[in-house]
Amino acid sequence: MKRLSPKAIAAAVVAVLALVVAVRQIGTGLAVEVATLSTDVPVRVYGLGTIEAKVSSKLGFAVAGTLVDLRADAGESLPKGAVLARLDDGEQRAKVAAARAQYDKAMAQSISARAIVAKTTANRAQKERVSQRRQSLVASGTVSEETFGDAHAAAVGAGADAQAANAEVGLALATLADARAQLELNEVLLSRHVLAAPYDGKISYRNKELGSVLAPGEAVFTLFDPATVWVLAYVDETLAGGIKVGQAAEVRLRSAPAARFAGSVVRIDIESDRTTEERRVYVACRDCPQHLGEQAEVVIDTARLDRALLVPVVAIEGFDGRQGLVWTVEDGKLVRRRLSFAHRTQDGRLEVSGDLPEGARVVTRLVSGLAEGRSVRTSEAAP
Repeated sequence: MKRLSPKAIAAAVVAVLALVVAVRQIGTGLAVEVATLSTDVPVRVYGLGTIEAKVSSKLGFAVAGTLVDLRADAGESLPKGAVLARLDDGEQRAKVAAARAQYDKAMAQSISARAIVAKTTANRAQKERVSQRRQSLVASGTVSEETFGDAHAAAVGAGADAQAANAEVGLALATLADARAQLELNEVLLSRHVLAAPYDGKISYRNKELGSVLAPGEAVFTLFDPATVWVLAYVDETLAGGIKVGQAAEVRLRSAPAARFAGSVVRIDIESDRTTEERRVYVACRDCPQHLGEQAEVVIDTARLDRALLVPVVAIEGFDGRQGLVWTVEDGKLVRRRLSFAHRTQDGRLEVSGDLPEGARVVTRLVSGLAEGRSVRTSEAAP
Protein backbone atom coordinates (compact mmCIF):
# COMPACT_ATOMS: atom_id res chain seq x y z
CA MET A 1 0.00 0.00 0.00
CA LYS A 2 1.39 3.40 -0.99
CA ARG A 3 2.06 5.79 1.91
CA LEU A 4 0.75 9.41 1.78
CA SER A 5 3.25 12.25 1.64
CA PRO A 6 3.44 14.75 4.57
CA LYS A 7 1.93 17.50 2.36
CA ALA A 8 -1.05 15.33 1.51
CA ILE A 9 -1.55 14.49 5.17
CA ALA A 10 -1.44 18.21 6.12
CA ALA A 11 -3.95 19.08 3.41
CA ALA A 12 -6.28 16.36 4.63
CA VAL A 13 -6.05 17.61 8.21
CA VAL A 14 -6.89 21.18 7.09
CA ALA A 15 -9.87 19.94 5.11
CA VAL A 16 -11.16 17.95 8.09
CA LEU A 17 -10.80 20.96 10.40
CA ALA A 18 -12.61 23.22 7.91
CA LEU A 19 -15.39 20.64 7.69
CA VAL A 20 -15.66 20.51 11.49
CA VAL A 21 -15.85 24.33 11.70
CA ALA A 22 -18.49 24.48 8.98
CA VAL A 23 -20.56 21.81 10.72
CA ARG A 24 -20.36 23.70 13.99
CA GLN A 25 -21.33 26.97 12.33
CA ILE A 26 -24.30 25.32 10.68
CA GLY A 27 -25.34 23.81 13.94
CA THR A 28 -24.72 26.74 16.25
CA GLY A 29 -25.00 29.74 13.84
CA LEU A 30 -22.46 32.38 12.77
CA ALA A 31 -21.23 34.66 15.55
CA VAL A 32 -21.81 38.39 14.85
CA GLU A 33 -21.68 41.60 16.84
CA VAL A 34 -24.69 43.93 16.87
CA ALA A 35 -25.11 47.58 17.81
CA THR A 36 -26.58 48.68 21.12
CA LEU A 37 -28.23 51.95 22.11
CA SER A 38 -25.80 54.63 23.27
CA THR A 39 -26.76 57.51 25.57
CA ASP A 40 -25.55 61.10 25.80
CA VAL A 41 -23.49 60.91 22.61
CA PRO A 42 -21.63 64.08 21.54
CA VAL A 43 -21.56 64.81 17.81
CA ARG A 44 -18.34 66.58 16.96
CA VAL A 45 -16.78 67.87 13.76
CA TYR A 46 -13.04 68.09 13.19
CA GLY A 47 -11.29 70.88 11.34
CA LEU A 48 -7.68 71.79 10.63
CA GLY A 49 -6.47 75.35 10.21
CA THR A 50 -4.27 78.14 11.52
CA ILE A 51 -4.34 81.01 13.99
CA GLU A 52 -5.20 84.25 12.21
CA ALA A 53 -6.33 87.78 13.04
CA LYS A 54 -9.48 89.35 11.63
CA VAL A 55 -7.85 92.80 11.76
CA SER A 56 -4.36 92.58 10.29
CA SER A 57 -2.56 95.24 8.24
CA LYS A 58 0.64 95.53 6.26
CA LEU A 59 1.91 99.04 7.03
CA GLY A 60 4.10 101.07 4.69
CA PHE A 61 4.73 104.62 3.52
CA ALA A 62 2.61 106.26 0.82
CA VAL A 63 5.72 107.94 -0.60
CA ALA A 64 9.15 106.68 -1.64
CA GLY A 65 12.22 107.32 0.47
CA THR A 66 15.07 106.03 2.59
CA LEU A 67 14.29 104.51 5.99
CA VAL A 68 16.22 106.51 8.61
CA ASP A 69 14.35 105.73 11.85
CA LEU A 70 12.82 102.50 13.20
CA ARG A 71 11.10 102.59 16.57
CA ALA A 72 9.35 99.23 16.85
CA ASP A 73 10.02 95.53 16.39
CA ALA A 74 8.13 92.24 16.16
CA GLY A 75 6.26 91.28 19.32
CA GLU A 76 5.76 94.83 20.60
CA SER A 77 2.32 96.12 21.54
CA LEU A 78 1.64 99.73 20.54
CA PRO A 79 -1.16 102.26 21.09
CA LYS A 80 -2.94 104.00 18.26
CA GLY A 81 -0.87 106.89 16.87
CA ALA A 82 2.51 105.58 18.08
CA VAL A 83 5.33 106.44 15.65
CA LEU A 84 6.77 103.29 14.10
CA ALA A 85 9.27 104.63 11.54
CA ARG A 86 10.41 107.70 9.57
CA LEU A 87 11.77 108.40 6.09
CA ASP A 88 14.45 110.95 5.20
CA ASP A 89 12.35 114.13 4.77
CA GLY A 90 15.00 116.83 4.11
CA GLU A 91 13.90 117.47 0.53
CA GLN A 92 10.24 117.58 1.46
CA ARG A 93 10.90 120.02 4.32
CA ALA A 94 12.58 122.34 1.82
CA LYS A 95 9.51 122.12 -0.42
CA VAL A 96 7.29 122.99 2.54
CA ALA A 97 9.47 126.02 3.33
CA ALA A 98 9.29 127.21 -0.29
CA ALA A 99 5.52 126.72 -0.36
CA ARG A 100 5.16 128.65 2.91
CA ALA A 101 7.20 131.53 1.45
CA GLN A 102 4.95 131.61 -1.61
CA TYR A 103 1.93 131.62 0.67
CA ASP A 104 3.31 134.55 2.70
CA LYS A 105 4.06 136.44 -0.53
CA ALA A 106 0.53 135.85 -1.81
CA MET A 107 -0.87 136.99 1.53
CA ALA A 108 1.11 140.24 1.31
CA GLN A 109 -0.06 140.81 -2.26
CA SER A 110 -3.68 140.31 -1.22
CA ILE A 111 -3.28 142.82 1.61
CA SER A 112 -1.71 145.33 -0.78
CA ALA A 113 -4.51 144.81 -3.31
CA ARG A 114 -7.13 145.44 -0.62
CA ALA A 115 -5.38 148.69 0.34
CA ILE A 116 -5.36 149.83 -3.29
CA VAL A 117 -9.08 149.05 -3.53
CA ALA A 118 -9.73 151.21 -0.47
CA LYS A 119 -7.67 154.06 -1.94
CA THR A 120 -9.30 153.93 -5.38
CA THR A 121 -12.76 153.70 -3.84
CA ALA A 122 -12.14 156.84 -1.78
CA ASN A 123 -10.70 158.67 -4.81
CA ARG A 124 -13.72 157.67 -6.91
CA ALA A 125 -16.12 158.99 -4.29
CA GLN A 126 -14.24 162.28 -4.09
CA LYS A 127 -14.14 162.72 -7.88
CA GLU A 128 -17.85 161.97 -8.17
CA ARG A 129 -18.69 164.59 -5.54
CA VAL A 130 -16.63 167.20 -7.40
CA SER A 131 -18.33 166.29 -10.67
CA GLN A 132 -21.77 166.63 -9.09
CA ARG A 133 -20.95 170.08 -7.57
CA ARG A 134 -19.65 171.44 -10.85
CA GLN A 135 -22.66 170.10 -12.71
CA SER A 136 -24.95 172.09 -10.38
CA LEU A 137 -22.85 175.24 -10.99
CA VAL A 138 -23.06 174.93 -14.76
CA ALA A 139 -26.76 175.96 -14.69
CA SER A 140 -25.98 179.20 -12.79
CA GLY A 141 -23.12 180.04 -15.12
CA THR A 142 -20.53 179.94 -12.36
CA VAL A 143 -18.65 177.01 -13.93
CA SER A 144 -18.14 176.45 -17.61
CA GLU A 145 -19.21 173.33 -19.45
CA GLU A 146 -15.57 172.52 -20.11
CA THR A 147 -14.71 172.57 -16.41
CA PHE A 148 -17.64 170.27 -15.65
CA GLY A 149 -16.54 167.94 -18.45
CA ASP A 150 -13.05 167.71 -16.96
CA ALA A 151 -14.51 166.86 -13.50
CA HIS A 152 -16.86 164.27 -14.97
CA ALA A 153 -14.02 162.60 -16.91
CA ALA A 154 -11.94 162.49 -13.75
CA ALA A 155 -14.83 160.80 -11.89
CA VAL A 156 -15.22 158.20 -14.68
CA GLY A 157 -11.46 157.53 -14.59
CA ALA A 158 -11.55 157.09 -10.82
CA GLY A 159 -14.38 154.56 -11.23
CA ALA A 160 -12.30 152.60 -13.75
CA ASP A 161 -9.34 152.60 -11.38
CA ALA A 162 -11.59 151.22 -8.61
CA GLN A 163 -12.82 148.41 -10.87
CA ALA A 164 -9.23 147.52 -11.83
CA ALA A 165 -8.26 147.46 -8.15
CA ASN A 166 -11.14 145.11 -7.37
CA ALA A 167 -9.97 142.80 -10.18
CA GLU A 168 -6.48 142.85 -8.70
CA VAL A 169 -7.96 141.80 -5.35
CA GLY A 170 -9.70 138.84 -7.01
CA LEU A 171 -6.44 137.80 -8.67
CA ALA A 172 -4.55 138.18 -5.39
CA LEU A 173 -7.11 136.05 -3.55
CA ALA A 174 -6.91 133.33 -6.23
CA THR A 175 -3.11 133.39 -5.97
CA LEU A 176 -3.39 133.16 -2.19
CA ALA A 177 -5.77 130.16 -2.42
CA ASP A 178 -3.39 128.38 -4.80
CA ALA A 179 -0.44 129.07 -2.49
CA ARG A 180 -2.44 127.78 0.47
CA ALA A 181 -3.31 124.59 -1.43
CA GLN A 182 0.34 124.06 -2.43
CA LEU A 183 1.42 124.54 1.18
CA GLU A 184 -1.17 122.09 2.49
CA LEU A 185 -0.22 119.53 -0.18
CA ASN A 186 3.46 119.71 0.73
CA GLU A 187 2.64 119.50 4.44
CA VAL A 188 0.57 116.35 3.79
CA LEU A 189 3.45 114.85 1.81
CA LEU A 190 5.79 115.72 4.68
CA SER A 191 3.48 113.99 7.17
CA ARG A 192 3.59 110.86 5.02
CA HIS A 193 7.27 110.50 5.84
CA VAL A 194 6.15 109.37 9.31
CA LEU A 195 4.57 105.92 9.82
CA ALA A 196 2.18 105.64 12.78
CA ALA A 197 0.02 102.82 14.16
CA PRO A 198 -3.57 103.17 12.84
CA TYR A 199 -5.03 101.30 15.85
CA ASP A 200 -4.03 99.65 19.14
CA GLY A 201 -2.17 96.56 18.00
CA LYS A 202 0.77 94.21 18.12
CA ILE A 203 3.54 93.84 15.55
CA SER A 204 3.84 90.34 14.15
CA TYR A 205 6.60 91.00 11.62
CA ARG A 206 9.15 93.68 10.68
CA ASN A 207 9.94 93.53 6.97
CA LYS A 208 12.63 96.23 6.54
CA GLU A 209 15.73 97.55 8.27
CA LEU A 210 17.44 100.96 8.52
CA GLY A 211 18.80 102.30 5.26
CA SER A 212 16.31 100.44 3.08
CA VAL A 213 15.10 102.38 0.05
CA LEU A 214 11.35 101.94 -0.12
CA ALA A 215 8.86 102.23 -2.94
CA PRO A 216 5.39 103.65 -2.20
CA GLY A 217 3.21 101.09 -0.43
CA GLU A 218 6.06 98.67 0.36
CA ALA A 219 5.35 96.96 3.70
CA VAL A 220 7.59 97.77 6.67
CA PHE A 221 5.53 96.20 9.46
CA THR A 222 2.66 93.75 9.82
CA LEU A 223 0.30 94.86 12.61
CA PHE A 224 -2.69 93.02 14.04
CA ASP A 225 -5.35 93.65 16.66
CA PRO A 226 -4.93 91.07 19.47
CA ALA A 227 -8.62 91.33 20.33
CA THR A 228 -9.53 89.90 16.91
CA VAL A 229 -7.36 86.76 16.97
CA TRP A 230 -9.27 83.62 15.94
CA VAL A 231 -8.70 80.20 14.42
CA LEU A 232 -9.49 79.72 10.75
CA ALA A 233 -10.43 76.05 10.37
CA TYR A 234 -11.19 74.12 7.17
CA VAL A 235 -13.98 71.55 7.56
CA ASP A 236 -15.01 68.94 5.00
CA GLU A 237 -18.29 69.96 3.37
CA THR A 238 -19.79 66.54 4.11
CA LEU A 239 -19.41 67.26 7.84
CA ALA A 240 -20.04 71.01 7.92
CA GLY A 241 -23.84 70.99 7.57
CA GLY A 242 -24.51 70.98 11.31
CA ILE A 243 -22.12 73.78 12.22
CA LYS A 244 -23.77 76.99 13.46
CA VAL A 245 -22.52 80.27 14.90
CA GLY A 246 -22.33 80.13 18.69
CA GLN A 247 -21.50 76.42 19.01
CA ALA A 248 -18.79 75.46 21.50
CA ALA A 249 -15.43 74.33 20.19
CA GLU A 250 -12.12 73.03 21.46
CA VAL A 251 -8.80 74.23 20.06
CA ARG A 252 -5.52 72.30 20.12
CA LEU A 253 -2.20 73.83 19.04
CA ARG A 254 0.94 72.18 17.72
CA SER A 255 3.07 74.17 20.17
CA ALA A 256 0.98 72.97 23.13
CA PRO A 257 -0.34 69.49 22.22
CA ALA A 258 -1.37 68.67 25.79
CA ALA A 259 -3.38 71.87 26.27
CA ARG A 260 -7.02 72.38 25.36
CA PHE A 261 -8.38 75.87 24.71
CA ALA A 262 -12.08 76.70 24.83
CA GLY A 263 -13.61 78.59 21.93
CA SER A 264 -16.81 79.20 20.01
CA VAL A 265 -17.83 79.47 16.36
CA VAL A 266 -18.16 83.16 15.43
CA ARG A 267 -18.31 83.05 11.63
CA ILE A 268 -18.93 80.60 8.78
CA ASP A 269 -17.97 81.66 5.27
CA ILE A 270 -20.80 81.47 2.77
CA GLU A 271 -18.45 80.44 -0.02
CA SER A 272 -16.53 77.16 0.25
CA ASP A 273 -13.15 76.37 -1.28
CA ARG A 274 -13.92 74.97 -4.72
CA THR A 275 -10.66 73.03 -4.94
CA THR A 276 -10.53 71.30 -1.56
CA GLU A 277 -14.34 71.22 -1.08
CA GLU A 278 -13.95 72.54 2.43
CA ARG A 279 -15.85 75.18 4.36
CA ARG A 280 -14.03 77.94 6.22
CA VAL A 281 -15.11 78.18 9.86
CA TYR A 282 -13.80 80.81 12.28
CA VAL A 283 -13.48 80.00 15.99
CA ALA A 284 -12.84 82.69 18.60
CA CYS A 285 -10.30 81.59 21.20
CA ARG A 286 -9.70 84.13 23.93
CA ASP A 287 -6.93 82.20 25.72
CA CYS A 288 -5.07 80.88 22.68
CA PRO A 289 -1.45 82.05 22.26
CA GLN A 290 -1.25 84.76 19.63
CA HIS A 291 1.20 83.04 17.28
CA LEU A 292 -0.27 83.90 13.90
CA GLY A 293 0.07 81.20 11.29
CA GLU A 294 0.48 78.34 13.77
CA GLN A 295 -1.35 75.15 12.85
CA ALA A 296 -4.40 74.44 15.01
CA GLU A 297 -6.91 71.62 15.31
CA VAL A 298 -10.54 72.45 16.05
CA VAL A 299 -13.24 70.14 17.37
CA ILE A 300 -16.75 71.65 17.22
CA ASP A 301 -19.71 70.29 19.21
CA THR A 302 -22.57 70.34 16.72
CA ALA A 303 -25.14 68.22 18.61
CA ARG A 304 -25.68 65.87 21.56
CA LEU A 305 -27.80 62.73 21.20
CA ASP A 306 -29.73 61.57 24.28
CA ARG A 307 -30.22 58.06 22.81
CA ALA A 308 -28.88 56.79 19.52
CA LEU A 309 -28.20 53.55 17.67
CA LEU A 310 -24.76 53.97 16.12
CA VAL A 311 -23.24 51.86 13.36
CA PRO A 312 -19.58 52.05 12.22
CA VAL A 313 -19.13 53.44 8.72
CA VAL A 314 -17.08 50.35 7.80
CA ALA A 315 -20.17 48.21 8.37
CA ILE A 316 -22.20 50.20 5.81
CA GLU A 317 -21.89 49.52 2.11
CA GLY A 318 -22.82 51.91 -0.68
CA PHE A 319 -23.31 54.85 1.70
CA ASP A 320 -24.35 57.93 -0.32
CA GLY A 321 -24.40 60.44 2.50
CA ARG A 322 -27.95 59.55 3.54
CA GLN A 323 -28.56 55.84 3.05
CA GLY A 324 -26.55 52.62 2.87
CA LEU A 325 -26.77 48.82 2.97
CA VAL A 326 -26.21 46.96 6.26
CA TRP A 327 -26.67 43.46 7.61
CA THR A 328 -29.42 43.08 10.20
CA VAL A 329 -30.40 40.19 12.42
CA GLU A 330 -34.15 39.53 12.35
CA ASP A 331 -35.62 36.46 14.09
CA GLY A 332 -32.12 35.02 14.40
CA LYS A 333 -31.34 35.22 10.69
CA LEU A 334 -29.33 37.62 8.54
CA VAL A 335 -31.18 40.13 6.34
CA ARG A 336 -29.70 42.64 3.89
CA ARG A 337 -31.43 46.00 4.41
CA ARG A 338 -31.05 49.63 3.33
CA LEU A 339 -31.22 52.08 6.25
CA SER A 340 -31.26 55.86 6.59
CA PHE A 341 -28.62 57.64 8.68
CA ALA A 342 -28.30 61.07 10.29
CA HIS A 343 -25.51 62.33 12.51
CA ARG A 344 -21.94 61.13 12.22
CA THR A 345 -19.72 60.96 15.30
CA GLN A 346 -16.05 61.85 15.35
CA ASP A 347 -15.06 58.18 15.81
CA GLY A 348 -16.67 57.20 12.48
CA ARG A 349 -20.13 55.95 13.50
CA LEU A 350 -23.47 56.91 11.95
CA GLU A 351 -26.78 57.34 13.74
CA VAL A 352 -29.57 55.10 12.40
CA SER A 353 -32.48 57.43 11.68
CA GLY A 354 -35.02 55.23 9.91
CA ASP A 355 -36.15 52.07 8.03
CA LEU A 356 -35.08 49.67 10.81
CA PRO A 357 -37.89 47.19 11.68
CA GLU A 358 -38.85 46.75 15.31
CA GLY A 359 -36.72 44.13 17.02
CA ALA A 360 -34.09 44.07 14.31
CA ARG A 361 -30.40 44.37 15.29
CA VAL A 362 -27.71 45.90 13.09
CA VAL A 363 -24.44 44.05 12.55
CA THR A 364 -21.47 46.29 13.40
CA ARG A 365 -18.59 44.22 12.05
CA LEU A 366 -18.41 42.48 8.71
CA VAL A 367 -17.09 38.91 8.92
CA SER A 368 -16.73 36.14 6.38
CA GLY A 369 -19.72 33.92 5.87
CA LEU A 370 -22.46 36.60 5.94
CA ALA A 371 -25.35 35.49 3.74
CA GLU A 372 -29.10 36.15 3.46
CA GLY A 373 -31.14 33.85 5.71
CA ARG A 374 -28.18 32.40 7.56
CA SER A 375 -28.70 31.68 11.26
CA VAL A 376 -26.46 33.69 13.58
CA ARG A 377 -25.54 34.05 17.21
CA THR A 378 -25.41 37.69 18.40
CA SER A 379 -23.26 39.47 20.94
CA GLU A 380 -23.47 43.15 21.77
CA ALA A 381 -20.65 45.32 20.46
CA ALA A 382 -18.65 47.42 22.90
CA PRO A 383 -19.98 51.00 23.21
